[in-house]
Amino acid sequence: MKALFKKILTRIELVVACVLVLVGGVAALVLMPLLKQEPPKAKSAEQAIFVEAVAVQPEDVPVVLKGYGEVRVRNQVSITPEVPGRIAEVHPRMDVGEVIPKGEVLFRIEPGTYEAQLADSTAAARQLADSVHRLEVQYAADQARLETMQRTCELSKNEFERAKSLFEKDEVGTKSGVEQAEQAYNSTKDAVDQMESQLKVYPIQIAEAKSSSAAAEARIQLNALNLERTVVVAPFDARIVSQSVEAGQYVSPGAPVLELADDSLLEISTPLNSKEARNWLDFGGQNENDAAWFQHLTPLECTVQWTEDPGHHWKGTLHRVEKVDENTRTIYVAVRIEGAHALAAEGDGLPLVAGMFCEVGIPGKTLKQAYRLPRTAVSFEGTVHLVVSSGEGETRLKTAPVTLAYEEGGMAYVSEGLSPGDKVITTRLVNPLENALVQIKTKDAGEAAS
Repeated sequence: MKALFKKILTRIELVVACVLVLVGGVAALVLMPLLKQEPPKAKSAEQAIFVEAVAVQPEDVPVVLKGYGEVRVRNQVSITPEVPGRIAEVHPRMDVGEVIPKGEVLFRIEPGTYEAQLADSTAAARQLADSVHRLEVQYAADQARLETMQRTCELSKNEFERAKSLFEKDEVGTKSGVEQAEQAYNSTKDAVDQMESQLKVYPIQIAEAKSSSAAAEARIQLNALNLERTVVVAPFDARIVSQSVEAGQYVSPGAPVLELADDSLLEISTPLNSKEARNWLDFGGQNENDAAWFQHLTPLECTVQWTEDPGHHWKGTLHRVEKVDENTRTIYVAVRIEGAHALAAEGDGLPLVAGMFCEVGIPGKTLKQAYRLPRTAVSFEGTVHLVVSSGEGETRLKTAPVTLAYEEGGMAYVSEGLSPGDKVITTRLVNPLENALVQIKTKDAGEAAS
């Protein structure tokens, strides 16, 4: 009994010990958070974005449209012989690239055949002129002879009538005498009729002879012209573009043997964006006729710059609109350069020549009260980032939509969306947070000097 009681008491002690352990653990779990001290909280400061910015002011901007094109000569001609023959002489500098002065002989065709034709036609014309003169002299002589014949005819008629009257009234004379008088009268009258008929033909014969003489004179002119055409001269100060002519070569009309270029007048055909051309070029004035085309493009002085060496530039004049390209939606304008302006560029004696690829600057209208910015400051969506005061002594980023009116040479010109004094961020930012804290960077002395 005693042993059983001890055993029960031992088990009770174990249960009480377990309960005490559990209670102590729970008490510890409850009391430990209450006894633990919370560490001090660190303050988190907002980091500012360092940017560069510029305070903008409106200004009037003279717009210059840029275009590109290749220089070409305004006048380039093919020389084709006008008469056939064998070439007897060729200019000693007949080489590609040479410049032959105006009026100098390029080549000659053997003239013998054409000299003979001219001499023959001249002799024929002289003969026909003599024939006309002979007919006119004969016509005048026959007219005078007709008057004599008419007087003789009148006398014969009177004699016949007198003999007939005497024979019928007084039977003076004989019937045979009357018949002889009648025969004489008829002969003279027939001669007069023949002469009058012949005189009517004279004007026709003279006119035919004069026509033949005029045709002969025309043949003289044609043969003289053909003789002149055996000598081919330079129609202007001609640069030889290509040539296929040699002494002794037989040439025929219709086969080009020379290509000549006139470098005294050059042109550049340059495409312009149709929208920019519409906005900035001056198409003012009324058309002179009903043709639906650009007829009043204001001629303006343009700058021409060689793309291979921007240091070389010349002056040209906006001349006309050439065409509208429906595929590229561009307007092609022609810029003309006079030879005097193309001879030498500033800095050295390099001339502007055909084949150079050039940049053309065409002055347009003036853009009024625009804001000048680096092109990178305006996004492709047409927005800029501004630096604005938050009222708490801080500056923050604000995005503003703007209207991009014109851009040139890495600069953008904004017409709407900004106000004088606005500070526009020029640092390129990638997806910045709206209202982010920003701080404008200050340049050190080295940066300022650069």
